[in-house]
Amino acid sequence: MANRITAKWIRKSHRYLGIFLGIQFLLWTSSGMYFSWTNLDEIHGDHFKNLGQQPRAFSGLIAPDMLKVKEGIRSVEIRDISKTPYYWINGKQLFNALDGSPKKAINEEEALYVAAQNMKSDLEVAHVTLIEEADKHHEYREKLLPAYVITYKGNENLKAYVSSRDGKFQTVRHRNWRIFDFLWMTHTMDYQGRDNFNTTVLRAFSLLGLITVLSGFVLWYISSPSVVNLKKIFKSKK
Repeated sequence: MANRITAKWIRKSHRYLGIFLGIQFLLWTSSGMYFSWTNLDEIHGDHFKNLGQQPRAFSGLIAPDMLKVKEGIRSVEIRDISKTPYYWINGKQLFNALDGSPKKAINEEEALYVAAQNMKSDLEVAHVTLIEEADKHHEYREKLLPAYVITYKGNENLKAYVSSRDGKFQTVRHRNWRIFDFLWMTHTMDYQGRDNFNTTVLRAFSLLGLITVLSGFVLWYISSPSVVNLKKIFKSKK
């Protein structure tokens, strides 16, 4: 009698847990299949990029220590902006590397130049916009702002992002990347920023999933005719 009551309780728990977790299990499985069947280089948009690009060589540059930087120089990067060299100093200020003049931001024409150097030449620009902010769900999240969005013609809804502050080509976004990003969100269950694997929701569903699987094994063990017969055989031998 006790075994029947226990089996009934486990069966009911297993069934309701399965219903509750079923949708998330389906999302985990389908997103995992999508990840395993996709080429990450294509998701990153490498087939749209000019991967053979060689950085332009410059001469006649002034020494970085000649720039008027009050706090001193901690880091220096060089930028090619419309064939003019610029220093990106301390991750926050552009300076012309020929005459030392500061540059607050690049303009639209310069952004198009930077994009053209990094994207394939057969792509045709549809329009350019400037974004000032991007929330946690935006495809350009957690990158330097403001930024120019160069949108290209075609079915992929292809966009290239160039930071207006430092004149650097930032990233590429397209249709398949957006599908990947959405499925990644459902996989990690981080519905705020996508990449946090330590969310309470994910931990809870993982634990409930483990309980569901274990309850299935227990249910099989206590209700399987084969196990019951084996128990009877062992008891008779005693």
